[in-house]
Amino acid sequence: MKITVSLIKADIGSVAGHVRVHPKTIEAAKRKLEEAKKEGLIIDYYVFNAGDDLQLLMTHSKGIDNSDIHGLAWETFKEATKIAKELKLYAAGQDLLKDAFSGNIKGMGPGVAEMEFEERKAEPIAVFAADKTEPGAFNFPVFKIFADPFNTAGLIIDPRMHKGFKFIIMDVVEGKEIELSAPEEMYDILALIGHTGRYVIKYVYSKDPEIGIAATVSTQKLALICGEYRGKDDPVCIIRAQHGLPAMGEILEAFCHAHLVKGWMRGSHHGPLMPVPLKYSQCTRFDGPPRVVGLGFNICEGRLIGPIDLFDDPAFDHVRQKAMFISDYIRSMGPFEPHMMTPEELEYTTLPKILEELKDKWRKSK
Repeated sequence: MKITVSLIKADIGSVAGHVRVHPKTIEAAKRKLEEAKKEGLIIDYYVFNAGDDLQLLMTHSKGIDNSDIHGLAWETFKEATKIAKELKLYAAGQDLLKDAFSGNIKGMGPGVAEMEFEERKAEPIAVFAADKTEPGAFNFPVFKIFADPFNTAGLIIDPRMHKGFKFIIMDVVEGKEIELSAPEEMYDILALIGHTGRYVIKYVYSKDPEIGIAATVSTQKLALICGEYRGKDDPVCIIRAQHGLPAMGEILEAFCHAHLVKGWMRGSHHGPLMPVPLKYSQCTRFDGPPRVVGLGFNICEGRLIGPIDLFDDPAFDHVRQKAMFISDYIRSMGPFEPHMMTPEELEYTTLPKILEELKDKWRKSK
């Protein structure tokens, strides 16, 4: 049967600033999803956190964009927000931009990544959740996973992968998307996805019709919804693995670069994306550096078998050390570019308010 995997996240409040989700809000989410499981609305679930974001991973058979599933996530976030407000947690309900659910959670604040597929004989998946960064942060690793043979050996030696993959890229500013094929249109893909604030990889599909969807990334941008800074978008991603798709090791290899992403403190700085285990999923140094957690599961008739904490491995220690070296270097630049983002990129932060205060002090240059 066809299974849908939905990963929906929101910042509903955290302890000690933008640091970590409180255990009581996680427990509230688990109770809500357990009720939905007993009622048969969902098949299975797993609740976790990525820094200050509450993550709801659910499996079901209702397809993507289902109003019942999205409604469940919304009510779960509302329940967790209630507790966050009782505990006076920081930024309680921050990502809930609307007062009432309207049938689809997209455009209401929470981030959503979903995919529907026919279960294979073995169905391994990896789910990733990032904190203190934007959806375009996944452009680099997703491209390397599905289009770079120096990262993914299967593109060369696996006959089912050799023809490449199709990329659906979204222009998040104009709300339109384009389909491009790798390797044939690789240069066109790169011409877009390097501009991570605007062009975001939304879906990746295998060219083998028996496999279908391979990856999905949330593309929600809070600032474009509400017109002001309400926290960085903190994207999520789901990737299927093995049997004509990249091996799990090839997927994880793409996170070994500590590549620079936008976000970090006040959503206004560039910093390295650091892969961490769940136990280190809290952003403290300058509210960072930006982090990503990864969980591995197998899906068995919709049930989640796992998880494996994919970055809880000494093999990633050197990546974390590299990320901290980069952090030391770029932090030394303080408010100067390229550590601080450009004025255009700061359009939705509080910088415009500072510029408004200064407007009468400008004079014509002699």
